Amino acid sequence: MDDRQLLRYSRHILLDEVGIEGQQRALAASALIIGAGGLGSPAALYLAAAGVGRLVLVDDDQVDLTNLQRQIMHTTGRVGQPKVDSARAALLAINPEIAVVALRERVDCARLDQLVPQASVVLDCSDNFATRHAVNRACVAHRVPLVSGAVIRFDGQVAVFDPRSADSPCYCCLFPQDQGFTDAACSSMGVFAPLVGVVGALQAAEALKLVMQVGRSLAGRLLLLDGRAMEWTSMNLSRNPVCPVCSPKETQST
Repeated sequence: MDDRQLLRYSRHILLDEVGIEGQQRALAASALIIGAGGLGSPAALYLAAAGVGRLVLVDDDQVDLTNLQRQIMHTTGRVGQPKVDSARAALLAINPEIAVVALRERVDCARLDQLVPQASVVLDCSDNFATRHAVNRACVAHRVPLVSGAVIRFDGQVAVFDPRSADSPCYCCLFPQDQGFTDAACSSMGVFAPLVGVVGALQAAEALKLVMQVGRSLAGRLLLLDGRAMEWTSMNLSRNPVCPVCSPKETQST
């Protein structure tokens, strides 16, 4: 790090658990962020400010006036622009020293198999189960930790799934794909704006802890937030021994 970087990241470097070594790990890391909306906004902004060296943003949507109530990377002047382009401008305005890759596309399994192995950590900030399961499968296949978040109405959740650990559950263990969960859209259900900030910031915190190798991640736990009462609930998660995604194939056949 040069003198300018030492000054920019000094408040992290002052933390004994982070120090220069942890900050250098962040600068050398790459975060893949799926979704540049309500959750992706605070997550990406904090990762950029904290100096994660390379951010890859994936989203196929464009900025709409209805987004501005909660998607804080975007502005009124950028309505109609691709979200990833708007996001890139916001992130580089905060920290021009990082690399920001903007991909305007809806990723499929084949594309995820290209993108996930290049990432140090993946943040799932998407809004539908099909994408979440596809991201989870790619993270398990390539052994890349996944930070998952979701918010609808006044309820939020965040979890970490770390396939580098033999006993860590994956997203499919928690939400089996064959259970037929129904996607709930903000456009029909509504969402309390500050909650996406809370959950997205937590996703950034967990991603930073993973790349800096600081503390204990949320792997094996699910945090649930009731925004009406502002109460948190922590649930322990177990790996499904017959999970079709993360369990050994020999276990599934027995």
